[in-house]
Amino acid sequence: MHKDLSQLTAALLKAAKANGAEAADAIAVTGTSVSIDVRGGALEHAERSEGVDIGLRVLIGQKQACVSASDVRDETIQTIAERAVAMAKLSPDDPYIGLADASQLATNRDCSTLEMFDPTDEPPAAELEDDARRTEAAALGCDGISQVQSASAAYGRRQIHIAMSNGFEGGYERSDRALSCVAIAGTGSNMERDYFGDSRIFQSDLMSAEEIGLRAAQNTLARVGARKPKTGSFPVLFDERISSTLIGHLLAAVNGGAIARGSSWLRDGLGELVLPKNLSVTEQPHRKRTSGSRLFDAEGLPTAERAIVENGVLMGWTMDLATARQLGLTSTSNASRGVSSPPSPSPTNVSLTQGNQSRDALLKDMGTGLLVTSMIGSSINPTTGDYSRGASGFWVENGEITYPVNECTIAGNLRDMLKSIIPANDARTHLSRVVPSLLVEGMTIAGA
Repeated sequence: MHKDLSQLTAALLKAAKANGAEAADAIAVTGTSVSIDVRGGALEHAERSEGVDIGLRVLIGQKQACVSASDVRDETIQTIAERAVAMAKLSPDDPYIGLADASQLATNRDCSTLEMFDPTDEPPAAELEDDARRTEAAALGCDGISQVQSASAAYGRRQIHIAMSNGFEGGYERSDRALSCVAIAGTGSNMERDYFGDSRIFQSDLMSAEEIGLRAAQNTLARVGARKPKTGSFPVLFDERISSTLIGHLLAAVNGGAIARGSSWLRDGLGELVLPKNLSVTEQPHRKRTSGSRLFDAEGLPTAERAIVENGVLMGWTMDLATARQLGLTSTSNASRGVSSPPSPSPTNVSLTQGNQSRDALLKDMGTGLLVTSMIGSSINPTTGDYSRGASGFWVENGEITYPVNECTIAGNLRDMLKSIIPANDARTHLSRVVPSLLVEGMTIAGA
């Protein structure tokens, strides 16, 4: 029987202090995951894992070290503390590290209000297998689908507890339930494939197996007969399934770590227009039933809604305590960490302002161009913002989809691309990143 997570973190802090640490923080994580894959109507793969991981960070002066383990015996905890202190003494000084002051710590730590955990029982493996079978059967029931590459059902739950020598202690529990399907149409060199899936915190919110299989089949059948598009400069519409990657590049560029290193293409962009004036990017860490939600960050600071971009203007960086100190600013409570590494800045839930047009309306407005539904590979220069990715999707003429395309490359510069985006109104609001389909006015397409 595993010890209570709060007991584990308390034991880690006690051992760290006994071995000479001046300050310390500890994290303990326990989790269960189950995944079932079905193929050809038969069970192909079943996996279940359970475990506990612990991590300890010790600070001695301006030196720090992290040690982790998946063994929670008392002797292991003692060994972890001894090694962490020994490593810290040999580490170089870092003038920016340090725990938060007690006055900075979050007081509201009741994460149950965020509804991140489904209290219903873990689904039996047979139920997961049935979901996967039904998903596959729905896809195979569509004329033109030759096979299903995979139909998967999964369940997971995690408990996380953190404690610090400055007096902070808090934890939370998360669950997730997922269904996905990859369908194939055609054979040989004419083979095409696509996918669809859904992941939710609460089982009751999950889409049905039949709908997931049907949508995977429809996405695949739409790709039959794909060929290379024209080469030239055209508008590109990023479908909602992949449009969040564009905002992801923006979030990476405003990460305090990249700014402190001077390695971001937005390093001089604070207070400048980075999006059209009618668009904002808002962080919403308290959104219920959303995977990125949290009341406090990994350093115990209280989280709050904030504008990353407001009316097109870049308002600030995403920072933890160390990067904030390095930049001479205040932490935005965005520290994130695992058991084997110190905190680093990372955003929580993010939403981009939605437009007032549907994706189809944007297609009509773009006239002739490319609708991108999937991308492969990546060549993004984080310092200059130069962008190049392999893409597939559909060619659009006179506002209408004319044929599916593949084997093309789209290229541009993120600074120019983001300033010209036009959003649709089709974002899925339960996702951690709520980003609708995005039209970029002009990009270079390399095709036939």
